[in-house]
Order: sequence, then C-alpha cells, then structure tokens
Amino acid sequence: MPFKTFVEEIRVLAHELPGKVRELIHEGNVRRIIIKDEKGHTFVEIPVTVAAAGAVLAPLLAVVGALAAMAAKFTVVVEKASEEEASGGPANGSPASEPPGGGI
Repeated sequence: MPFKTFVEEIRVLAHELPGKVRELIHEGNVRRIIIKDEKGHTFVEIPVTVAAAGAVLAPLLAVVGALAAMAAKFTVVVEKASEEEASGGPANGSPASEPPGGGI
C-alpha cells in the first residue's frame, strides 16, 4: 500500500497551544506535529507515535506549555494519515472488491 499523508496548518494563540497539541495527539490519525512561530521558525517536531506513550506525553505537554511563553502566535503543522491508510480501505468510499458497474 502506498504511503499517503497530507499536511494541515493550524494557527493558534499561545494560550491555546498545549490544549491543541493534546487534542491532536489523541486524534489517532496524526503522524507528526511541528510547532512554528509566526515567522516560520520551527520550535519543535513531535513524532506522535512517540508522544502517544503515556510516560512521554506529560513532559512533552510541559515543553509545549513553556514554548507558549516564547511567542504570541504559533502555526501547528499537522501531518496526518490519509483515510485510505488509516482505515485500510479506499479513500473515496467505494468498495475495493467490486469494480465500477457491478462487475458486468
């Protein structure tokens, strides 16, 4: 199966940053989170597979909270798995085993 991901950018204010990162980690189809300031400088890149481990999540959110004190506005770049990759089926909603036209 081909590796398919897409990227989404979300602009957040500093006080919203820790909650947004926590929400994205719990979403399930997120692969990586990149936090940038309003000038585009990368502060931190988080591979979510690592962050999903409970022992790593709490210190990670503390770091994100500390980052919020460094700037007023952030861009959160979210790399997500496509629907096809996340569910194991086709992204367009059509059955994978039946060709168009009912197999006629």
